[in-house]
Amino acid sequence: MDVAAYAKLLPDITPRNKPYWDGLAAGELRLQKCTACGRHRFPDAPLCPECLSGESSWEAVSGAGTIWSWCTMHQKYFAAFADEVPYQLVYVRLAEGPLVISVLAGAPGEPEIGRQVHAVFQPIAGDRTVLKFSTGAAA
Repeated sequence: MDVAAYAKLLPDITPRNKPYWDGLAAGELRLQKCTACGRHRFPDAPLCPECLSGESSWEAVSGAGTIWSWCTMHQKYFAAFADEVPYQLVYVRLAEGPLVISVLAGAPGEPEIGRQVHAVFQPIAGDRTVLKFSTGAAA
């Protein structure tokens, strides 16, 4: 992996999304949770899309989910992923509700809609860790 190119693709860490990135670095998936209605949301947002409350907290969630959709990337669209082609992008419905797009790590064969996955955390250059999903046994 071209780590420098990969780092350029990552969003800046801001005061609003810092709890998410801190959670990944600590090996847990953290999501915003509306304190008014209890809905989890991803990505972070200033208002709840369910009840429009501006009050929220960050909570560690299970990291468990199911594959909602997927595709295999055969083309090198970004230099950062040149060594990883082909790779599978997955759209995962987390057990807590939100949908998350990420990469399926280390899975042989094609993914299956409805297959159970769990979050895995991959450290990259510097102090960043990224979220991926795996169909293997949870650690």
